Amino acid sequence: MNHDMTSPAGAKNVLPPHSVLGAPCWVSLTSRDLAATQEFYTAVLGWRWRPVQHGEHFRVALDGEWPVAGVAAVAGMWQMAVAWTPYFAVPSADEAVSRAQERGGTAAVGPLSLPPGRAALLADRDGATFGVWQGPLVTGWENWRRAQPAFIRLHTRDAFDAAIFYGQVLDWASDPPGCCEVHYEGEEVVLRSNGDVVARIGSGALEAAPDPAVRPHWRVHFAVGDVAACAHATESHGGTVLSKDGDEAVLRDPDGALFTVTAHGGH
Repeated sequence: MNHDMTSPAGAKNVLPPHSVLGAPCWVSLTSRDLAATQEFYTAVLGWRWRPVQHGEHFRVALDGEWPVAGVAAVAGMWQMAVAWTPYFAVPSADEAVSRAQERGGTAAVGPLSLPPGRAALLADRDGATFGVWQGPLVTGWENWRRAQPAFIRLHTRDAFDAAIFYGQVLDWASDPPGCCEVHYEGEEVVLRSNGDVVARIGSGALEAAPDPAVRPHWRVHFAVGDVAACAHATESHGGTVLSKDGDEAVLRDPDGALFTVTAHGGH
């Protein structure tokens, strides 16, 4: 299933602390053209690249020395959507898949054994795609989270209903100490891990009816030093700036994958 994950496991075979479980632990992109994808994200986000064991179509992006994302140029070969996908750390991929299916979600791929862990690609009951990973995380996971993936945001039709689904599948706000905390802030559901905002779920005003026009999807927000420069580089390298508002810009790469750049501290 590293169809689009390029495993979040790093060199050290160390299981995540409990406080990481339920939190986003990796992001991955499916694309059509590996060379073009590398050129674009190097220009926009300053990434470097290293090969991985899965083959010539896979790469891991580095921000400085830290792995920040996986890329798999398999969208054309495997008839997969071009998209960014977040993965959540779980104690058992099999149990997470069962929980998702029991609550109306679907399993697209897996669970599969991907030594040193297990993984699955899922969709929630509104169709938003996400992954789960059981096993060691990227070496220096805290640095991964503080490198460029600032947080992820679920755009969905009903934030409250989505929060219940993910909370039950991923054990948010459960009894063990250190688990992810869920709060309602303004018009969004906010997920915190170790005090940091790691995910947001929004559907408009919480008291409003679900918006049928929203196509549910997870969006990755990358923290950057200069939002305007990223927007300019996007346009200069074949991408599109969909919106730009001060500390944030919604961008589309040349393949069509959406992502957001957010000024450091703009969680």
